[in-house]
Amino acid sequence: MLDRFVAAAETADALNAVRRAGGRIVAVGSTSLRLIESATADDGRIHPFEGETALFITPGYRFKTVTRLITNFHLPKSTLLMLVSAFAGFEEIRKAYAHAIASEYRFFSYGDAMLLERPLRQSRDA
Repeated sequence: MLDRFVAAAETADALNAVRRAGGRIVAVGSTSLRLIESATADDGRIHPFEGETALFITPGYRFKTVTRLITNFHLPKSTLLMLVSAFAGFEEIRKAYAHAIASEYRFFSYGDAMLLERPLRQSRDA
C-alpha cells in the first residue's frame, strides 16, 4: 500500500503546536494515520514532508504522535483490521466488532465509523 502525500510546513507547525499545548492528534481515516506517522520523527515531532509512504502498521507498532483515530469498521482478516488492532488493542477491537455485529452496524467503506483511542500504555502524551 503506497500512498503519496504532502505535509506542508504550516501543517506540521500547527500539529506540533497542538502537541506542545497538551492536545491530541486525531487522524480521520487509516490513510491519514499512516501519513501523519510517516511524517513524525521518533521523538514525536512532525516534520514537513512530501513523498510516498509504504508504512505498514501491525500489532507491535509504536505510535509516535496520533492519539485518536476515526475510521470505518474494516473487513475481517484485512490489513486495516490489523492496523486498528495495533492502534486500540486486539481485545478492544474484538469487543467493538462484536457490538457492531450484534447491533447490525453497516460495515465497509460507507458504513458506520468508530472513534478509537490508544491505550495509555502506548500514549506518550495521554
